[in-house]
Amino acid sequence: MNYGQFLNMMPEATLTAILIITFVCDFCSAGKSCRKWFNPLVALLLLVHIVLNACPTRELTAFGGMYRTYPMAGVMKTLLAVGTLITVIQSRKWLGRKDTAFKEGEFYMLVIATLLGMDVMISSGNFLLFFLGLEMASVPMACLVAFDKYRHQSAEAGAKYILVATFSSAVMLYGISLVYAATGTLYFDDVAAKIHLTPLSILALVFFFSGLGFKISLVPFHFWTADAYQGAPTTVTGYLSVVSKGAAAFTLMVILMKVFGHLTSAWVPMMDIVVVASIVLANIMAIRQTELKRFMAFSSISQAGYIMLAVVGHNALSVSSLTFYILVYIVANLAVFSIIGVVEENNGGKTMIDDYNGFYSTNPRLALLMTLSLFSLAGIPPFAGMFSKFFVFMAALKAGGFWTYVVVFIALVNTVVSLYYYLLIVKAMYIKTADTPLPRFKSDCNTRLALFCCMAGVLLCGVVSCCYEWINSAL
Repeated sequence: MNYGQFLNMMPEATLTAILIITFVCDFCSAGKSCRKWFNPLVALLLLVHIVLNACPTRELTAFGGMYRTYPMAGVMKTLLAVGTLITVIQSRKWLGRKDTAFKEGEFYMLVIATLLGMDVMISSGNFLLFFLGLEMASVPMACLVAFDKYRHQSAEAGAKYILVATFSSAVMLYGISLVYAATGTLYFDDVAAKIHLTPLSILALVFFFSGLGFKISLVPFHFWTADAYQGAPTTVTGYLSVVSKGAAAFTLMVILMKVFGHLTSAWVPMMDIVVVASIVLANIMAIRQTELKRFMAFSSISQAGYIMLAVVGHNALSVSSLTFYILVYIVANLAVFSIIGVVEENNGGKTMIDDYNGFYSTNPRLALLMTLSLFSLAGIPPFAGMFSKFFVFMAALKAGGFWTYVVVFIALVNTVVSLYYYLLIVKAMYIKTADTPLPRFKSDCNTRLALFCCMAGVLLCGVVSCCYEWINSAL
């Protein structure tokens, strides 16, 4: 074996080094005096990882084509690393509690291990390596969901998540075995050259798509989402809703377009149905929610539908529009969960929507940031969410066809529905009153830094997209 091939896996190599350093520091740190630098150290290491791997590299392969990277994969890995960095920054306050402080090192190692698995999954060129990366990401994520093991809801959420992850992995593995039966190979390039529209290959596609549908929380594979989001620690919920979902959505798009490219007549109608069902059903259920984390769970299901709408176009614009959508979704959703987390810490662990009644009167800055983030998720101009939805719609419309136009129209109408239920939170903060509103409190430095990064991303993405469209129209 030529071990020099590991040099082609720089993102994975740097994450492995960070994981080892984190383990050694956690093992050697005994007193609180040195552990107070643990969070800044991990954040600094992740920042170095982002800087080292931020520049897109040329297409590289390793180990006979099992591993392959290309510029867009590098961009997606960087986005996921940025989301992980923000999660680590905002987790310091929560990890400072007495019941979680002794597990701080475990949390960082699990987060980095999850990110490592996602990177392997994105750069896989073989179904076996893809499955290995998926499991590397799923198993530590189950531990993160159940991290508050002394709280009943967290343990229950972890149990539900691991059961669903096990079932979805089994379904996907069965689909991969059918791919091998249909083509005699598991390498992506070879499968793409040999696969044809046969009943066996269609069945393999359906099982594979179903397995990843669980990871992305697409309807009808979404039943675990609300319970897991509500029971998991808020920091973990934010991480699960954006980073894990973004990696799975990007990988599914790449495999559908590159590996199953000859079966578009089979998977495009299936994708149309799933996208419409995800957007419509999630919007209906979100309106009925009274608990904020369950509300954001159904919001994330709807957002997953919009993300996968880009895949319907199966063209070059689909890749860039999906990547941009994930970027905007990461910063906007993490901002919302940062605020939910700090309010939860100062409100006795409560996360009901009614608890935010009159929130603007006591904490106007946090209320404003929450409003801007929700507006971006809803797609209101001039925020970045509006442009991300616009690019996704354009990518889908490029495919043409009557049913594609119908799907885009339904998605467009549902943006109005989503605006309605996002405004329910805004209404609670600005218009409704409470006899005992949330007290005025000051968020910690880490939360403020995380919110600054998120809001900078929301505003800058919106401004850059606006300038880009203006220049294009002028030319």
